[in-house]
Amino acid sequence: MKYMVDIQVVLATWEDMEDVFEEPDEAAERLNTILHMVYDRADDDIETERLEKILAHTWSIWHQDDNLLYVNDDDLLDWVDHLLATWDDADNLD
Repeated sequence: MKYMVDIQVVLATWEDMEDVFEEPDEAAERLNTILHMVYDRADDDIETERLEKILAHTWSIWHQDDNLLYVNDDDLLDWVDHLLATWDDADNLD
């Protein structure tokens, strides 16, 4: 169940981003936006473990991606929707 996942636990801080980005505050805010998009667009009845894995995957994909600060919201929403729709198909069942 989605409500059992505390999104605050996975959110980024500027310290998480300072080794990669010249503007770590902005990068942390952007990553947090993506994490919130995933959380908000996930079904309410999603299994807790599944959502946790999807959030961890999102973190690992984006926390060092040079494009993080340049991708627009519409493209991010498309990415999130694709991730949620294809998660089971992408060999992420471990």
